[in-house]
Amino acid sequence: MSTEEKSLNFLEQIIEEDLKNGLSKDKLRFRFPPEPNGYLHVGHASAICLNFGLGIDYQSPVNLRFDDTNPAKEEQEYVDAIKKDIEWLGFQWANECYASDYFQQLYDWAVEFIKKGKAYVDSQSSEEMAKQKGTPTQVGTDSPYRNRSVEENLDLFERMKNGEFEEGTHILRAKIDMKHTNMLMRDPIMYRILKKHHHRTGNDWCIYPMYDWAHGESDYLEQISHSFCTLEFLPHRELYDWFLDQIYDDKKVRPKQREFARRNLSHTVVSKRKLLQLVEEKYVNGWDDPRMSTISGMRRRGYPPMAIRNFAKTIGIAKRTNLIDVSLLEFCVREELNKTAPRVMAVLNPVKLVITNYPEGKEEWLDAENNPEEEVMTYRKVPFSKELYIEREDFQEEANKKFFRLTLGTEVRLKNAYIIKGESVIKDENGNITEIHCTYDTDSRSGSGTEASQRKVKGTIHWVSIPHAIEAEVRVYDRLFTNENPDGNKEIDFKEFINPNSLEIITGYVEPSLQLAKDLDQFQFQRLGYFCVDKDSSAQKLVFNKTVGLRDTWAKIESKE
Repeated sequence: MSTEEKSLNFLEQIIEEDLKNGLSKDKLRFRFPPEPNGYLHVGHASAICLNFGLGIDYQSPVNLRFDDTNPAKEEQEYVDAIKKDIEWLGFQWANECYASDYFQQLYDWAVEFIKKGKAYVDSQSSEEMAKQKGTPTQVGTDSPYRNRSVEENLDLFERMKNGEFEEGTHILRAKIDMKHTNMLMRDPIMYRILKKHHHRTGNDWCIYPMYDWAHGESDYLEQISHSFCTLEFLPHRELYDWFLDQIYDDKKVRPKQREFARRNLSHTVVSKRKLLQLVEEKYVNGWDDPRMSTISGMRRRGYPPMAIRNFAKTIGIAKRTNLIDVSLLEFCVREELNKTAPRVMAVLNPVKLVITNYPEGKEEWLDAENNPEEEVMTYRKVPFSKELYIEREDFQEEANKKFFRLTLGTEVRLKNAYIIKGESVIKDENGNITEIHCTYDTDSRSGSGTEASQRKVKGTIHWVSIPHAIEAEVRVYDRLFTNENPDGNKEIDFKEFINPNSLEIITGYVEPSLQLAKDLDQFQFQRLGYFCVDKDSSAQKLVFNKTVGLRDTWAKIESKE
């Protein structure tokens, strides 16, 4: 990689600088370190693309390391989901690692800290500790247990490990400086007692390391060269380096922590705690609900992995946190699906159309292109008959000159089929149209080459043959929150902004080629938007999720407001 190839972001500039200063390229190693306490969201997707993207650009290994130091909140389900998400995005890790792999080494180092007078067991309550820690403007005071003897500390720490004490009675703290300007350096906690079953180590441990202690040392053990994390960890960098100073061997690579800004997405939340709230309080139907900002939710909704990668590339890496409009993500989704999604016909708000001069009982199988973006055009057969469904919005009895769809006395083309002319309507007792009657030009079939087939009419509408139509459940999703930044006002509960109309379930009709469609298959329902097959779908009942419309309708709504 060189600056001639592309413009470098500030993290790549750091790497390039390190290489110039003597770091061997074969020593480059990156990692993605999720906590297995929830499903990954769109913010994690950016971090995944960053770290694995660096691995690809520099041809360097990238570890997947689970930060599994809190068994109270961690589950194997989350481990499996995280691995599935990363693979689905198209990335492969060099080594699958766990902080729990290093529990014994971390414990052994902690014992060395005690022996060197750099750690002690504190027996204060959490309230007492909070008082003596001070504030950003007021120095802390030493714990009354800070000067326990090495022997007493070693004894207590071993007994903590052996499960002799209850949770909350003792902790192990690093002995740094209670007057330090960075409050994280005021004798931070290294271990707490937690008598919880761990998804990998079972009941082997009764004490667990804190994130700040485990993270940098895990980087060191794996010989990670660059540990990139989000901006809230900037104050932690000093502690990261202090812990490394105590164990670093200059014959090895010393990991370097650097920070980049979170990119928050509008009309959603990306806090795992808040996402869990939405799941537990049944505002959504699980972590993979298509309205969720989770990677599994986006996958189920039909977002292609390459669209998410392109989105991450487009927004780039920044030093300042900002709010990215979700319409940019939707643009990336449309752009990708436009290239890859087959076109099919579906009618979601049907009204019956009868072609009065079409022979009774006749059916034709017409050619329809699958995707005009294909290099080599392919076609499928769609059935045509006397009775069709069209969209109710595609007909008006009386319309102005700007309405180019079907009206009485005017002509439109049925996509891939014939030119028809509106003749009359049948209504129910409430005045609602139940049938539209029309005639067709027998010589106007698309692609037939006749003079009539080449006649220009102002509108083209889609349709589905009623005898061949397959009924389908269609889930039309909208944004989960009405406010672009539901998390932005700490005085207002983010759930106040939940969109009550974020899901509408309707019955539609699709062409018979979709009968064999499988989970996650993606399609463009012509003139309506992009849709994918949901996992709830079966041969007996097709279920589709709306992925995204053909254009950004929210932009119009918000500009009016």
